Amino acid sequence: MQFVRYTTGSAAQWGVRRDDEIVPLTGLREDVSYQQLTDAGFLRIVEDAVDAMADRSIPSSEAKLLAPVPRPGKMICVGLNYHDHAEEQDEEVPERPLLFGKAGTAVTNPGDPIVHPSELDEVDYEVELGVVIGRTAKDVSAEDARDYIAGYTAINDVSGRDAQFDDGQFFRGKSYDTFAPMGPALVPDDRLDPSSLDVACRVNGDTKQSSNTEEFIFGVAEVVEYISGITTLRPGDVISTGTPGGVGIFRDPPELLEPGDTVDVEIEGIGTLTNHVVADRD
Repeated sequence: MQFVRYTTGSAAQWGVRRDDEIVPLTGLREDVSYQQLTDAGFLRIVEDAVDAMADRSIPSSEAKLLAPVPRPGKMICVGLNYHDHAEEQDEEVPERPLLFGKAGTAVTNPGDPIVHPSELDEVDYEVELGVVIGRTAKDVSAEDARDYIAGYTAINDVSGRDAQFDDGQFFRGKSYDTFAPMGPALVPDDRLDPSSLDVACRVNGDTKQSSNTEEFIFGVAEVVEYISGITTLRPGDVISTGTPGGVGIFRDPPELLEPGDTVDVEIEGIGTLTNHVVADRD
């Protein structure tokens, strides 16, 4: 079941995407919220409602898809979390998750442009599985971690490598506006196994990254346990779980994004998130 935030020209609303159609959820007795998505009973209500309201569906082509979490309270990213990404950098596997922050204002919608800042020369792509928190989580065990997850989405962790390397830390290079495309859907935790998902990134149709979350160094449950032991996670917080090998900066020669490029990041069971790269307006 794929939840989508979308608009047809008015206020944003939630729906369920089925094939090439979206069934609106405006008639539900309860509002869709990240916390509701952790409730198996609520998901059964949605399933029944979708079947009952199928005649109200609209073609997906008539809707503008929106980021499932437009402004995360926190956006926490995990660095070096795929074995193949560690290998391409000739880095040792970390003993614990390596964390950094990305500004929530970097989030942008499916189909909206990625703006290439004029002051940067090295803008890179990174396909990542996004974890959306649904319940307040503090000191949660890995065994219980998935009870606190609303669902999963796709994220393109766009990265300004020259800013990242010049600063010696990640925040600026990761946080330019539009550097976190997100979507196209949010799939509840009980409908997806995050430990075995194909992930891919294509630039102008050419595959640059192709891997599977089986390559995770730290799985989703371990990451939630670790982060919730440091800081309280709240509904609508987002964890970006790291990228596999094949990023542009470590190719020989480097293959980085330029205005005019089209980037697709695809995650099995969630769909394909597509964005175009445009030049910054001076």
